[in-house]
Amino acid sequence: MGIFRHPVPLWAVVVTLVIVAGILFGAFAFYREIVYNYEISLPAGTPGGIVFHYGSWPALSNANFYEQVLGTLVDEKATFIYVNLSTMQLQFYENGVVAENVPVLSKGKPGSWWETPTGLYKVEAKIPSDYSSIAHVYSPWALDFQGNFLIHGWPYYPDGTPVGSTYSGGCIRLSTDNAKTLYDAVPVGTPVLVVSDDFKSDNFQESVQGPPIGARSYLAADLESNFVMSEKNPDEVLPVASLTKLMTALVAVEYVNIEHTITVAPPMIVPTSIPRLEVGEILSLYDLLQPLLKESSNEAAVAISYFLGPKYFVNLMNQTAQSIGMTQTHFVDVSGSDWGDVSTAHDLYLFARYLYNNRSFILKMTTDNNDSNAYGPSAFPNLQNFNIFADNPDFVGGKVGQNGAASGTIISIFNGAFPILNATTSATSAVTSTATSTAPTEDRPYVIIVLGSGDYAKDAENLLSWIKTTYQ
Repeated sequence: MGIFRHPVPLWAVVVTLVIVAGILFGAFAFYREIVYNYEISLPAGTPGGIVFHYGSWPALSNANFYEQVLGTLVDEKATFIYVNLSTMQLQFYENGVVAENVPVLSKGKPGSWWETPTGLYKVEAKIPSDYSSIAHVYSPWALDFQGNFLIHGWPYYPDGTPVGSTYSGGCIRLSTDNAKTLYDAVPVGTPVLVVSDDFKSDNFQESVQGPPIGARSYLAADLESNFVMSEKNPDEVLPVASLTKLMTALVAVEYVNIEHTITVAPPMIVPTSIPRLEVGEILSLYDLLQPLLKESSNEAAVAISYFLGPKYFVNLMNQTAQSIGMTQTHFVDVSGSDWGDVSTAHDLYLFARYLYNNRSFILKMTTDNNDSNAYGPSAFPNLQNFNIFADNPDFVGGKVGQNGAASGTIISIFNGAFPILNATTSATSAVTSTATSTAPTEDRPYVIIVLGSGDYAKDAENLLSWIKTTYQ
């Protein structure tokens, strides 16, 4: 009466094994494509050296750059979805021609953890009704194009009530009818091009010479107009030390869910400023970002890299730097401890501009005004803040660093009032006006970058004081 009472024919066993093997292989291949494949080449040209790859692509925030990418896809008669987060429009191109043009009703809130990222993605899956266990809502006609990010119709609660929020959790929200039309039209694998034109210059002008600064290289510039207030050797390649950790934070939030957790393992316990991690401790990415950005924790940097694997993580850091336009930048580790982590003041300006326009919540975490309401208080009590301008009310965010090769490094972003030049006010009179002047002003974001400094705090403070005296 055993299970082998009726022998199974050999041919049936073989067929069963083949079917099971096919299922397992297909599942494995599908898993690899979703999780790891960020560098699939498109059958398109590469004007100006553009290399097409799937994944988060920060350079697509630059209007001039994404227009080249879009033009190439159209010239190649590609079928793809195009989303402009600035104009809030979605277009579906079929063989290089617009087949659908619909408004985007909602996106991730700018400056939040859920800000919708720019990039070249692809439709990974189609879900008729996607349920979010975090928001407890259903999203109809969802196209999954990267992990947490979807294109879908207007979401609703389990009782059928539509949500009222005007911002999404990072997803691209359409009307339900338009989402259904798009859902029916596109197959899995369709490219999704997401862009933003936040990097357009507003042509604001300032003018004057800079002060003597002892650092080997520095740059002070307006982040909206690209105007350089003062500079010295801005293209000299120098070690950046712990400024590296800003790129570590950027790659982490681009590729890892902020709520994902990791168990601290022995390789993550490395020499650092203030030891805090304990083997066996379970921490979220959000928890680790706090000591990374405030205390410049090497432990936190290494632990974060294990979410994706240290070697792969560093590769993503270099890819992201190149996509921003940081052509003279190279990273060899995630903490900045290695002397091989190098950049230029000019490259770091591009990086500061990207963070300010697209990932400002990273900058906010470096200040003393970090809003932790979304994910609760820090897992680490009594965190210190090494950023020397952390208590400055004009400080938007930044990072400091120091090691034997880098000497001292700093990048700090501020908001400050600058005089508005007009037909009756010359550049000279505007920047030399006294405290009693009634010339109109406007708030401007600007950055101070110092590399190779024997005293980065003094150099940065002197440069900030000079800017205030000269321009403000």
